[in-house]
Amino acid sequence: MTFPRDVLNRLRWTEDEGLKGVTITYLHRGAPGDRMSIKGEDIVELERSFFVTADSKIPYHRIRLIEKQGEVLYRDRSEK
Repeated sequence: MTFPRDVLNRLRWTEDEGLKGVTITYLHRGAPGDRMSIKGEDIVELERSFFVTADSKIPYHRIRLIEKQGEVLYRDRSEK
């Protein structure tokens, strides 16, 4: 099983551009469709249980989709 934290860490540390060009879609109650997306370059830090942006801390278990240039790198089982 692949975990979103592992995908983000692999991208951050092994890809030449890091998280640039990555889009993370996550569960956000109250947003249209209960989903919100963020660009990888907006991530400030990858912590143990959540990732940090300038505005908030988002738990990894809320991540539903990770894409890089249209390629799906991670999709939560609950997503169709």
